[in-house]
Amino acid sequence: MSTEKKSTPALKAVSNAPRPSREEAMDAVRTLLAFIGEDAGRIGLRDTPRRVIDAYGEWFAGYEDDPAKVLSKTFEDINGYDDMVILRAIDVESHCEHHMAPFLGTASVAYLPADNVVGISKLARVVEIYSKRLQNQENLTTQIIDAIETGLKPRGTAVMIDAVHQCMSTRGVHHPNVSTITTRFTGEFKTNPALQERFLNLAKR
Repeated sequence: MSTEKKSTPALKAVSNAPRPSREEAMDAVRTLLAFIGEDAGRIGLRDTPRRVIDAYGEWFAGYEDDPAKVLSKTFEDINGYDDMVILRAIDVESHCEHHMAPFLGTASVAYLPADNVVGISKLARVVEIYSKRLQNQENLTTQIIDAIETGLKPRGTAVMIDAVHQCMSTRGVHHPNVSTITTRFTGEFKTNPALQERFLNLAKR
């Protein structure tokens, strides 16, 4: 048996400011091309503004979706299952909010069901929605776990993200082989060190 929870309307933006038109956004790309010393009118760049705006539509598609809605349909027929549900190596493709440079890696997510479970693809979808916004990794970790806590009300939740930030690997200190790991635990994952260690061992395999 499934249950559907009421959710808030889909998030269209985090700001109430009016959005520029597509043409205005493409003009901004032309301005940046000029800023770096390029000729936005040369043959190789004439279609670049359109391509950039199309790419932004994919990279930042998470602003158009609501994680609460994704987690709203749950299933109660779990026959007493009470052990962890874990998804490992979910792709993370995000952009840092400081430089708008990509950071790429993986997320592992687990929860301990209380009375219901959610389709496993929905957990990956929550990671994707929050990843496809301007982020810092710490905030991304928190948003994912808070969404699962609110949507499923499990006995505990765990998230680990391991990512390489291009704002660190291709600029600044130029350390391309450094990855950043963030974790957060709630409920039984926070209070039970053995359970926490089990999650981390499974996530790192």
